[in-house]
Amino acid sequence: MPVPSEERLSYGIQLPVQSQSTIYAEPWEAAAGPDDLVEIARAADRAGFAYVASCDHVAIPRRLAGAMSTVWYDPVATLAFLAGVTERVRLLSHVAIVGLRHPLVTAKQYATLDHLSGGRLVLGVGAGHVREEFEAVGADFERRGAVLDETIDALRAALGSDEFPVHHGKMYDFEGLGQRPRPAQERVPVWVGGSSPAAVRRAALRGDGWLPQGDPRDRLPGQIARLRELRAGAGIEEPLTVGAITEPLYVGEPGWEVGRRTLSGPPEALAESLREYGAMGVHQIQVRFRSRSREELTDQIAAFGADVAPHLN
Repeated sequence: MPVPSEERLSYGIQLPVQSQSTIYAEPWEAAAGPDDLVEIARAADRAGFAYVASCDHVAIPRRLAGAMSTVWYDPVATLAFLAGVTERVRLLSHVAIVGLRHPLVTAKQYATLDHLSGGRLVLGVGAGHVREEFEAVGADFERRGAVLDETIDALRAALGSDEFPVHHGKMYDFEGLGQRPRPAQERVPVWVGGSSPAAVRRAALRGDGWLPQGDPRDRLPGQIARLRELRAGAGIEEPLTVGAITEPLYVGEPGWEVGRRTLSGPPEALAESLREYGAMGVHQIQVRFRSRSREELTDQIAAFGADVAPHLN
């Protein structure tokens, strides 16, 4: 199953309900649950979305709970659940904090997910930012960047074609340990999240894709140029899928206060604005819609797929 094409601007969505940070959660999500996730994922599947995404946090400390909330569904369980009720949409971890777990544990989980879904996994990875979360599971917070670098290398081996993967590194060392089922894909795409200089370098040198974290439009061209520079300097010729997170969207005239940053209006006008991302060198955009209910959200998803998406390319 192909990843979003380098030749056209594709679109995906980070699912609501499964993470409820106050930065982006809508009030209706507080009382939502599995049935809502199913209907939203199916709507995205029907509307031609490239992926649905789920976040990763193990535990939120009390000092951050007011802003972040403690609602963070496990991404493997969530994506596996949704794989069973969708047909073609890809399943993205955005992002898995893989430094919290041994690479063989992560590989077992995500290889099984890819196998069960028929090759629909995109493994998004990131360094993480919550110190207490690392300390609780005995992971190294101070060296999380270096740990992530090696973990990506170890996962490349563990998610490859070899039943008995081999990795000899500074932090992880394994050989002669078999894992089946293998992923359905020959190469599971690894998209690296983060917008710091270290994260951009990591995406350029180790990733198949880049997932920025909130870069505004005016910052993206410089970040993309840096990605290309680093990749060319390392002699890497394989394409890199460049992502962007758009402003909040509302297709049509909302008739209610959706916030000054929200892009709203006729489908053609929204598409014209979003095409600017493609002109910068972005290959996939992650969208999020303002909504007051699950029904309004699924209507927005359907309207985007039917009326906005045909004008993106």
